[in-house]
Amino acid sequence: MRLDSTVTAALMHEPSDSTLLSDAVRVMTRLLQRGEALPGTPAVQWRDRRRLAKKRARAIEYSRGQDKKRQLYRELIAATEASRDELQAMAAGLAEPAEIEIERWRAEVAQYLPLIARVIVQTRRRVLDGEIVPASEKLVSLFEPHADIIVKGGRQVQYGHKLNLTTGKSGLILDVVIETGNPADAERFVPMLDRHIARTGAAPRQTAADGGYASRANLAAAKARGVADVAFHKKCGIAITEMVKSPWVYRRLRNFRAGIEAAISCFKRAYGATRCTWRGLDHFKAYIWSAVVAHNLVLFARLKPA
Repeated sequence: MRLDSTVTAALMHEPSDSTLLSDAVRVMTRLLQRGEALPGTPAVQWRDRRRLAKKRARAIEYSRGQDKKRQLYRELIAATEASRDELQAMAAGLAEPAEIEIERWRAEVAQYLPLIARVIVQTRRRVLDGEIVPASEKLVSLFEPHADIIVKGGRQVQYGHKLNLTTGKSGLILDVVIETGNPADAERFVPMLDRHIARTGAAPRQTAADGGYASRANLAAAKARGVADVAFHKKCGIAITEMVKSPWVYRRLRNFRAGIEAAISCFKRAYGATRCTWRGLDHFKAYIWSAVVAHNLVLFARLKPA
C-alpha cells in the first residue's frame, strides 16, 4: 500500500472580501428581479446596486492606503446591507400558503441570506476591526460554501478539498477520502491504514508514504497493526532500521512510493480531478468518485491477465 494526498479545486474564482460582497449584491439583485415577477409580490421599492458594488470592488483592488480601502469597504458593505434589507422585506411580504414557484424562490433566499450575513461579518472583522479570522471560520464562496482553504507544502493557496489516496502495486486507486478542512498528513496516516485493514481484513505487508506522514507515533501504530515494513519518503529523524529490514528494502519502497505521484498526475489530468466542475458538496464527492471509477476501469483494461 502506498499513500499520498492532493487537492481538487472547487468551481469558484479566487476569493476576496470585496469580490464576495460584489457577488452578494449580484445574487440579491437577481433574486429581487425574479421576486418582483412573482404573483402576489408586495410593492417594495428597491435599487439595482450591481454597478455600484462592482465599481467599489474594483476601486478596492487598485486603491492604495488602508484608510481609503476601509472607506470603500464601508460603502460596499452599506450597499450589500441595503440590498439585503430590500430582499428580506420582499420575502416577508409574500402571503402564505404560496405556490411552488414562490416556495422555490423563498428557498433560494433562505439559502443565500445566512451566507451573505457571514460575508458581511467576516469583512467587518478582517477589514474594519483588523481581526485575524481563522481559516475554518472563513467563507470563500457564496456558490461553493463547502470549499476549504488548502495550503499544501508552502505552495499557492487552493480552494476546494484535500484528498487522501491509497494505491497498490497495480496502480489502482484502492481508497480515497475527501477531507473536511486541511488536516495535516501525519494525522491521516493511521485512519487511512485502518480503512485499508477494515476493507481487506488484513494489514498490508509493506507501506510507503510521503514524508508528510512521517512520525514515530505513526511508525509505532503501523507496526502494532502488523505492517512489516513502513517507509516514509523523508526519514524525519527516524532510522532506516526502525522502519524496514534493510537499506535495500527502504530504497525499493521509496521508489515504489514514487509511483503514486504518476497515478495522481494521471488521475488529475486525464480524469478531470484537478478541478471539480459540479456544484455542491454532494456533487463534488460524486465527481471525485466517478473520476476514480473511470481511472480504475481504464487501468483494468490495460492490465494484462495473470
